[in-house]
Amino acid sequence: MQHLQSIQKHKMLSIEFWRAYLITMRPYLMFVSGITGIAGLSFVSCVDLTTLLLISSVSFLSYGFGQALTDCFQIDTDSISSPYRPLTQGIVGRKEFMIISLTGLTYCVSVFGFFYNPTIILGVIAGAGLATYTYFKRKWWAGPFYNSWIVVLLFLMAYLAGSKGISVVFSSKLIYTMTAVFFAYSNFVLVGYFKDAEADKATGYNTLPVVFGRKRASFVSDILGISSLVFTLLAVFDSYIDIFSLILLLPSLFFIALSTFKVLCTQLLLRSFQKDSEAHIAVVPSVQSYILLISAIAVSEKPEWTPFLLIFYFSFLFVLKIRPCKNQI
Repeated sequence: MQHLQSIQKHKMLSIEFWRAYLITMRPYLMFVSGITGIAGLSFVSCVDLTTLLLISSVSFLSYGFGQALTDCFQIDTDSISSPYRPLTQGIVGRKEFMIISLTGLTYCVSVFGFFYNPTIILGVIAGAGLATYTYFKRKWWAGPFYNSWIVVLLFLMAYLAGSKGISVVFSSKLIYTMTAVFFAYSNFVLVGYFKDAEADKATGYNTLPVVFGRKRASFVSDILGISSLVFTLLAVFDSYIDIFSLILLLPSLFFIALSTFKVLCTQLLLRSFQKDSEAHIAVVPSVQSYILLISAIAVSEKPEWTPFLLIFYFSFLFVLKIRPCKNQI
């Protein structure tokens, strides 16, 4: 009790407070927004190192700030399903977390806007989407899809900012990629709902697993998972011209092979558990598949980025492994 009061007393000045905020950001999931921004940058024909580093970094951070913001509105269900989180324990104040999250998201949008001003409008729209997500999570027909269009906007912002608005082309490959992002992230969100079904039911969140049960919700997940694979393949093979171009696509095919395995694992494991606390066995491969799928598209545009993206993926696996609560993602 004395420890909790100490954190509340010192608030934003204490190391404990910032550790609590870092836990709320879920660092292992910041790789999701990170790879989304990197994929957007991969479509830029010539991107300098400074632009690459700045846009990649704010893409990476945006998930953390956004996650902390949405957690401020979901303390009711998180108190049941995720009691380890600082906000649910009451050791930090929601007001402080909201201020930091909004400040962080403003910084991220400002960096995008620095490179291309119109992205500020997209950033404001995405921010409004994050702030209203909790309302739509309560609707079984909206939750995963409402979350996904925000991530698609992040991809688009990274692309526009990286290109600085010059020679922007909405090619078929770009459209396929945005669709792949939409379906892959929708599936990750839906699979994540399985671990919170009991808590969501108790607090009035009418998600797909709550309303229709695990079996029917898993079939919807199958459709989303297959769709993400199909549109990833369409995006990757849109670069195919001749046998030489196929050689350049070998790194992409490697990522596709891994992601296909992870998608299959996700869909099969969704049917192998009986309790919410066991659902993480399916959530883990679902987030892995997202990063691998989007990486496949990125290296189809920039094969020379393959070593970096391999390091990126293994770094994600390490951070995921040391997460504070093993049955939560």
